[in-house]
Amino acid sequence: MQSALKIGFAIVLLPAWAVAQQQPLPQPRPQQAMVPMSPVDTVRPSYVLGSGDRIVIQTEQVEEINNKAFTVDTDGFINLPRVGRIPAKGLKVEELEAALVVKLRTIVREPLVNITVVQYRNEPVFFVGAFKTPGIYPLLGERTLIEMLTSVGGVQPNASRRIRVTRRAEFGKIQLPNAVEDAAGKTSSVEIGLGSLRENVNPAEDIILRPFDVISVERAEMIYVNGEVGRVGPLELGERDSISILQVLSLAGGVTKTANPKKAWILRPQPNTAKRKEIPIDLDKVVKGKVEDFALLPNDVLYVPRSSKAKEAVTTTATYLALPLASSLIYLLVIR
Repeated sequence: MQSALKIGFAIVLLPAWAVAQQQPLPQPRPQQAMVPMSPVDTVRPSYVLGSGDRIVIQTEQVEEINNKAFTVDTDGFINLPRVGRIPAKGLKVEELEAALVVKLRTIVREPLVNITVVQYRNEPVFFVGAFKTPGIYPLLGERTLIEMLTSVGGVQPNASRRIRVTRRAEFGKIQLPNAVEDAAGKTSSVEIGLGSLRENVNPAEDIILRPFDVISVERAEMIYVNGEVGRVGPLELGERDSISILQVLSLAGGVTKTANPKKAWILRPQPNTAKRKEIPIDLDKVVKGKVEDFALLPNDVLYVPRSSKAKEAVTTTATYLALPLASSLIYLLVIR
């Protein structure tokens, strides 16, 4: 009988023990870095062909056209040996590839086709990244940055508020004070805030684009808030290089009643590693102005733990809930 009673107590009190052993909320995993892509690789399939464009077709099954260059003629066709005239004008590169696959099926069983534009009919500029319609666009005369941004529909809602313009050295340095030259890469580049372009009537940053300029924009940089706060999740930095803890707490709805703000910490990514440095921070002192506010950087994680009193309250509640169940089990065991 005593053994049965011990087993009964162990079974019923096990949930209370498990609650008492609860661990802090899991820490969010660091954001994965984006892998840079070549502008041509990114937008090549969406380029719309026209008369004067020169392409190279790769299809190993048909030697007559494999790795050969062909020009879209004035009528908008390409003339291919053994295949004939194929309409190309007005088609995207990927659409011409699909059309050529259909045509080649009359010659080979499973044709594989890849088309690369090697010469453009007009000198192009490249829009890469989080634009609404990224792609290769012809630079018809002198076009300003704002004009071309309008042509591509602007940036996506989740895009950064900073865009980068990169220019080949052969077309001269970008004429802005904050432009940076890369002697090894033979380019110059500059970061431009979208706010400056929108707010000023004649912004100096509305530069005239040159052939083969690459205009790129990444997704907005984030910081992350987790733990005992009003709203858990990412917060966009926008055009800011950093954001203060007081601003973050305001955007996150402050801390909860069960929080322990004195024992908060920041997880900061370490360059060239997958590790994060833990920085302890007393939010209580920051809010009361006893210490200086702290600047959070891109991809930082602010974590606010639960107070030990809150954990004890949960454990006590679970224990009290378990006692009636334990009594019932003991009664059943005795009767049996």
